[in-house]
Amino acid sequence: MARESEGSPKAYLNQRFLESRDARGLRILAEYIEPLTRFRRFRVDDTIVFMGSARTLSEEEASKALAEAEKSGKGVEAATHALEMSAYYEAARELAFRITTWSKGLADEEHRFVVCTGGGPGIMEAANRGAAEAKGLNVGLTISIPNEEFNNPYVTRELHFHFHYFFMRKFWFVYLAKAVVLFPGGFGTLDELFEILTLVQTRKMRKQMPIILFGTKFWSEVVNFDALVRYGTISPEDVDLFRRVDTVDEAYELLTRALSREALAAPGAFL
Repeated sequence: MARESEGSPKAYLNQRFLESRDARGLRILAEYIEPLTRFRRFRVDDTIVFMGSARTLSEEEASKALAEAEKSGKGVEAATHALEMSAYYEAARELAFRITTWSKGLADEEHRFVVCTGGGPGIMEAANRGAAEAKGLNVGLTISIPNEEFNNPYVTRELHFHFHYFFMRKFWFVYLAKAVVLFPGGFGTLDELFEILTLVQTRKMRKQMPIILFGTKFWSEVVNFDALVRYGTISPEDVDLFRRVDTVDEAYELLTRALSREALAAPGAFL
């Protein structure tokens, strides 16, 4: 048998090849198979996805920043606004805690309705934090971007994924999701909202999945859905694809009722 040349490694051990343009398909496939393997290993059947701004501070951080701004006399207005927005951080944290506590009480050997986020700061950190405080597993689907890496210490270490391809990250957001809660956010949150709505509207995603927009004032100002209906670019019934809420109690009631009715008896991923 001919010996393998030291200068000619097997293709799957050839780092230069694996990082090349020609191997892009393998890298994409890896971002499907590797997460799938971990989800199966830790028996995560399905998820509740939390989305929202990475810039939202906790009440503690925002209060500290405001005190510093008032002391220096600079940035008081921005710090005051940040403190107001911190209510969304605390709401995401509480809702994730309550949902995780509820899911842990279900008579199921698998991990059902696990909190899942983009693994970053802000609303994502808040939801992972709430789930961790309830002593439950939680998922972080991090994306590599030019910004400085952020360490979200609340994500379950074994379920912290790092993606290169946005579309594979989005796939994993949706594939296991049985509900989505969107808090105020920017371009990324809006992108994710409209992609999910498009999948549901076109019935490419046929599962019954609650889509909750948290913060009626924000969402009514930022996206004028009624105008889309008026201009005829969406149908009136498309507005029924989501619900707007303002309190953790409302969101919790909607989620637990819908999940008990539509998803409890149907574990696992399905579109």
